[in-house]
Order: sequence, then structure tokens, then C-alpha cells
Amino acid sequence: MMTVAELAAQLIESYRELGGINHLDGRNLPSRTGVVSITVDLLRLLYPGFFDERVIASSQLEAELVPLLESVQARLEEEIARSLEYAPPEGLSVKDIPATARELTLEFLASLPRIRELLRTDAEAAYQGDPAALSQDEVILAYPFMEAIAVQRLAHELYRRKVALIPRIMTEWAHTRTGLDIHPGAKIGTHFFVDHCTGTVIGETCEIGNHVKMYHGVTLGAKSTSDVEALRGKKRHPTIQDWVTIYPGATILGGDTVIGEGSTIGGNVFLTSSVPPYSLVVLEGVTMRVLPKGERATKSAPPKS
Repeated sequence: MMTVAELAAQLIESYRELGGINHLDGRNLPSRTGVVSITVDLLRLLYPGFFDERVIASSQLEAELVPLLESVQARLEEEIARSLEYAPPEGLSVKDIPATARELTLEFLASLPRIRELLRTDAEAAYQGDPAALSQDEVILAYPFMEAIAVQRLAHELYRRKVALIPRIMTEWAHTRTGLDIHPGAKIGTHFFVDHCTGTVIGETCEIGNHVKMYHGVTLGAKSTSDVEALRGKKRHPTIQDWVTIYPGATILGGDTVIGEGSTIGGNVFLTSSVPPYSLVVLEGVTMRVLPKGERATKSAPPKS
């Protein structure tokens, strides 16, 4: 029978041969637990009282938020420094990492009011797009979509500043909690809503316009990943223009695929090519048809589905 010491020796040898260890005497990766804790506190900063265990009075806001913001700044700065050590941007020297981490952290935290404004439009879209919603407060408090899109919008700010690992940890944590898988690289406009959201996947290079509504089980993916290195960093995922509705189970693939403004994509449709604006794409039996919907008189209201 093997002893614990012998088992430990075998594991240590495995670490040497296979890697996969985040060790103090090497490049120290961001802490997954630490990043998740920061993400939870960022949600508290975005929506005071909604993600707290107790109600916060308006008169207490400054007293509550200042120390929380200071704590987030210090912890996030440390995690970003680790990220920069792991994947330093071109031209960044080791001695400049602490100052760069602080600068990136402050830039990121300065974006929180703008992210709150974007999320306000998302909550509005969810309330207006779901007759079961009783209020926007209910949307923020109870809808998994709001947590997923809040985390993605936060992570996107770090992603576009080329901070490695941390954005993906954040969105994968939200994915496990909500069932909605949005890569931090996806560019998403205002008034976005994914109803139910379970099983929906939005790839890294997706571009989504304003007033887009989607349902569960939608995939916005790549046509192929057979040549990974050739595809890395390239536009692989579709572009969804303004005022598009995509119904459950639809699959839309390819970086050259554009879903034109005002279009409706029916349930279980499979698309690998573009459709013009104001199209209705439906399945009739096993045949897919693309039908014109007719242009709206104005762009101030969504097209009829």
C-alpha cells in the first residue's frame, strides 16, 4: 500500500512533466477565486443593494461604497499585475507592470458609470420584451440575463484593454451561474435582451447592434475551427445589425455572415450566409425560406415580427 508521501511524490512529478501548477516561485497567474470575489463586488458597485445581503439606505451609500471601491481597486490591481506578468503587452517591461496595472485598474473603474447606463438600456429592453416582467427592479434582481450581461460588459472593458485571463474567468463564472455563454470579446450595443437565456452562446468576434432580442438555445458561432492558429484573432462570428429578433434554437455561423437590420430569424434556422435587411427567415418543413418583411416607416420602433 502506498504512503501519502509516495502519493505526493508522484503528484509532484506529474506537475514537473505536465505543468498546470500556479506556483509562487514562477509566473503567478490571477486567482480564480480572487477574480470571482472581485466580480461579485463589482456587481454590488453597479447595483447597490441588489447584490447585498442587507438593504442599503441612500444616506449610507458613500460610507458603504468608498471602502468597497478601495477594496476592489487594491485587489483588482493585484490580479491585473499578475495578468500582465503572464501575458505582457508588447513593449511593456517588468519594472513598469505595477504602474500599468494601477493605470488600467483606475481606467476600468472609471468606466462603471458608463456600464451602468448601458445596463439601464438592457433592463429596459428586458422589461419591454417580456410581458411576465413586473418591473425593471424585478429584471435586475431576478433575471439571470441581467447578471450575465452585467459581467460581460465589465469583462469586455478589461478584454479591450488586452488584460489576459481575468475577463474569461469572469464570463465563465457568469456562464456557470446563468447558462448564458457570452465571450468577453463580443461587441454588444444598447437595449440587448436574451429571454430565458439558457444554452445561448455568443462568440468572441460577434458584433451585435442596438435593440437586438434573442431567445434560449441560440448559437452565434464560427463556421469551422479546424485550423485554429489561422483563425486566432480573425473575425469568425456573425454580425447582427439593429432591431433583429432571433428565436430559440437558431444557429448563425461565420465571420462574413451579416443579419440585416430589422430581420427576424425563426426558431431552429441554420444560417451560414448573410440575409438582407428586413428579412423573415423561417423553416417550412425541412426547407428554409428567406422572405422580405418590408421596411419600416421609421427606425424609432422595432419591426413587426
